[in-house]
Amino acid sequence: MNLHRRATALTVSALTCLALAGCGNPADAGDDAADDEREVTHARGATAVPADPQRVVVLEPVQLDTAVALGATPVGAAVLNEAAGVPAYLGDGAADVETVGTVTEPDVDRIAALRPDLIIGTETRHSALYDQLSDVAPTVFMASQSDPWQDNVRFVAEALGDPEGADELLEGYQERCDEIAEEFSTEGQTAQLVRPRDGLVTLYGPTSFAGSTLECAGFTTPDRPEWADEISSDLSPERVLEAQADLVLVTTTDVDDPSTLPTAFTANADAFPDLHLVDQSFWITGVGPLGGQAVLDDLERILSGS
Repeated sequence: MNLHRRATALTVSALTCLALAGCGNPADAGDDAADDEREVTHARGATAVPADPQRVVVLEPVQLDTAVALGATPVGAAVLNEAAGVPAYLGDGAADVETVGTVTEPDVDRIAALRPDLIIGTETRHSALYDQLSDVAPTVFMASQSDPWQDNVRFVAEALGDPEGADELLEGYQERCDEIAEEFSTEGQTAQLVRPRDGLVTLYGPTSFAGSTLECAGFTTPDRPEWADEISSDLSPERVLEAQADLVLVTTTDVDDPSTLPTAFTANADAFPDLHLVDQSFWITGVGPLGGQAVLDDLERILSGS
């Protein structure tokens, strides 16, 4: 077709379109598409994401917790342990979330099979997968899972289009902390969370999830030089006395089984007069607003002696 005949054909097509009122303005279509998207700034730059994502896949515990707390339950999530699945503390609302591998090794094929419209991951853990994930759906990355968890809650809420929701959740968490601190007069008392693993005793500092929650509730974490740069510190069992505090909480997978308490503690019982087993599934891995409330529930139970 020569240029004259092509121009004529385009003119006829345009006139027909106007007569039938059946064709839209391409610019208008672009405006509509833009209205359905918003830009999220993240560790990899800025990405256009759906204004109201409906099929979200998350790759980090704090992302799963926050999404469920905001009423935006994901269709898929990477978990810490696939045999354990989605943490029970999240309740029945998260029971239908499909697992897509582990937090450290998400399965891109399983993610793609869920047809997500938004993927949320973490630069420090998932950087090598960013291009593959972006080919599946718009993908945004937190900088690090070690960042203050409240900041990551705000990031997830922003990615989901509900920043005000994060503010409400974190305000509720702070109010609950203040109530516990006042009711049990925790100011001036020390508390230490301890996790036995791999033959070691891990102490959690004031910037860790559980440590920050204890501090939020008025306790002080015993000082260690590691806290300047680290959220935890590993000790050999022979150094267990360094875990002493007014309140010592030791994580376990079964709080009703006293045999799960390491012998390093039972052999030094006099040094730990106020020691309690606590559920690892939310004290360690329940990072987020719902996990924070679960920790505060448990802390209130312990402090009230119930």
